Amino acid sequence: MAAGYAELLRTRHAARLLVGTLVGRLPNGTGPIAIVLFTRAEGGSYSLAGALAAVYGLANAVGQPLLGRAVDLFGQPRVQLPAAVVSALGMVWLALAGTGSAVVAYGAVVVAGLFTPPLEGGLRALWPAVLGGKEERVHAAYAMDAVAQEVMFTVGPLLVTLCVALWDPAGALLVINAIGVLGALSVVVCEPSRTWRSAPREAHWLGALRSRGLLALLGAFFFVGTALGSITVAGVAYADDHGGQAVYGWLMAALGLGALVGGVLYGARQWSGAPERRLRLLVGLLAVCYLPLMLIPGPVAMTGLSAVAGVFLAPSLACAFIVVDRHAPAGTVTEAFSWLVTFFGVGAAIGTAAAGPAVELGGTATGFGVASVAGAAALLVLMATQRVLAAPGPTRRVTGSAVGPSGVPSGGAAEGPVEGAAGGSGEGPVERFVGN
Repeated sequence: MAAGYAELLRTRHAARLLVGTLVGRLPNGTGPIAIVLFTRAEGGSYSLAGALAAVYGLANAVGQPLLGRAVDLFGQPRVQLPAAVVSALGMVWLALAGTGSAVVAYGAVVVAGLFTPPLEGGLRALWPAVLGGKEERVHAAYAMDAVAQEVMFTVGPLLVTLCVALWDPAGALLVINAIGVLGALSVVVCEPSRTWRSAPREAHWLGALRSRGLLALLGAFFFVGTALGSITVAGVAYADDHGGQAVYGWLMAALGLGALVGGVLYGARQWSGAPERRLRLLVGLLAVCYLPLMLIPGPVAMTGLSAVAGVFLAPSLACAFIVVDRHAPAGTVTEAFSWLVTFFGVGAAIGTAAAGPAVELGGTATGFGVASVAGAAALLVLMATQRVLAAPGPTRRVTGSAVGPSGVPSGGAAEGPVEGAAGGSGEGPVERFVGN
């Protein structure tokens, strides 16, 4: 895009908010791994370890949109930091109590997952105000955000294993969550977070989910999550037949590297046209790149195919962030982004569950076939809902802004055909920015 990542990061508050959000999300990104390692160290079974990790994930999926709605209603500092502290206390509870009592262990992971702060959605709600409301810069920030996620999910597990090596799994739980609280604190004391206010919202029990365009997008990314979740399990089956854990590590690293490269390339240029149409193309390419995994070649070729399979993931996510912003009803932007996180995460859990039986019934190729089928389903959802995603909507001001001492929005506001309103025009942005 026109604004490079370096230029974006030189913008006041941008680097601090991005880094603080990534650090604050470390407990969430590493939670399942840390829980499994801790449970096994306590003498718990693999079944218990997997069940605790799954419950943590489900609790997180429930909590994200609820806390996202609270952020839209009450602001970021009043929700993000208290939620981070309560979530960390849940993990402290698990570390101190152990897994001797299943009820206590499940209660601890439910608290930790349910109160995970929606920092991811919160950051995307802040970008328009931080970047002065300039559309091309906001879109570049979304791409940078998607790339940064890949870095976090690569570095996070390494940090957990380092903490386990230096101390023990309980120490890893405590350290990672302490770091997470500090990350959340860094975000909420930053001026854009303190002054951000959501746009006025219409009272409605469905909140962001009353947008048909948003529902269509969430349905598609449920299947994208399913594809990604199935690959993590099918990759284990492949590694068991081709060299063990080292091979699995290479496959997952290649998948992340492909996404990283794809995100960097996607963000390096400015894109024209409606993002909804571009998203269909990106998801279609993503689905096509899953197909070669079913060939099950040798480890070197399979590592290359894994890298190719990841190339269009970060661009698809970055484009999806734009579409969310266009279709979220006024005053629900943080909640809307949190729903995307939830649907993607639930889809990944379903994919993980589906790939296991698929591998047992039809072998490794069938496990990767789940990813191919899920990718095709994501594309079909987008194709079937073209009219919904392209439906015109009413004109309104951009969702949320930083508010100065006098209550006047600072950093610019946008007017035009529904950037962020339910049912965006789908014909690309036609906005004029007013303010600074």
